[in-house]
Amino acid sequence: VMSILLHGDAAFAGQGVVYETFHLSDLPSYTTNGTIHVVVNNQIGFTTDPRMARSSPYPTDVARVVNAPIFHVNADDPEAVMYVCSVAAEWRNTFNKDVVVDLVCYRRRGHNEMDEPMFTQPLMYKQIHKQVPVLKKYADKLIADGTVTLQEFEEEIAKYDRICEEAYTRSKDNKILHIKHWLDSPWPGFFTVDGEPKSMSCPPTGISEELLTHIGNVASSVPVKDFKIHSGLSRILKARLEMTKNRVVDWALAEYMAFGSVLKEGIHVRLSGQDVERGTF
Repeated sequence: VMSILLHGDAAFAGQGVVYETFHLSDLPSYTTNGTIHVVVNNQIGFTTDPRMARSSPYPTDVARVVNAPIFHVNADDPEAVMYVCSVAAEWRNTFNKDVVVDLVCYRRRGHNEMDEPMFTQPLMYKQIHKQVPVLKKYADKLIADGTVTLQEFEEEIAKYDRICEEAYTRSKDNKILHIKHWLDSPWPGFFTVDGEPKSMSCPPTGISEELLTHIGNVASSVPVKDFKIHSGLSRILKARLEMTKNRVVDWALAEYMAFGSVLKEGIHVRLSGQDVERGTF
């Protein structure tokens, strides 16, 4: 499995989660062994120019924090894009580290159906309207090279349009949502043959009071004999033991009992997050 993340240029530079994800990218137990980040860089964030949106020359400079290689490629050249993507895949496969592909392109129309970009970016959009679309540019090149004929190109376009039209027509008649079509590896026994979920009933997970008391006692004790622990900690353990004796639980003890019961079944529990090692919260 190879993870691929798709970003917009403004989001890549502006969203904190991108920076945070890069810092998780090589941590033990968190790494995906290299993610390929594809940035669709249309050089405008809704209506914000790059000079107003970030301090760095490229939106992808945030990836430098982990020394990820960054490939800037002209999206008007499909063969260059293919080449760069295969190099990125090879990099990831060889070094198991993150890699970034910056597709330098433009947005032909507005941010959405309601947006008229000529209001805010008139000069940019005058230039964009002069650009030959990438499909026509590439088709003309292939026809000029003799790689394909005009007839072959037109047939391919017609075939693609037909696929889209047929799918659109079918979507209007569709009354059933086949969930399994959206899963590349459906879990066995999770869905019925028709793709509908089986009943979502959970098996009872309760445990005996005897086991709860046992977990409470263990959670209140010091595992090593004659081991001197911090006085602050001994107060906490003492209070926990009192609660167990009095058949009372607070959030922390309830959490202990939940973890303890899972551990009793031989299931590994890993805690991660703020101050879990010290149990502050």
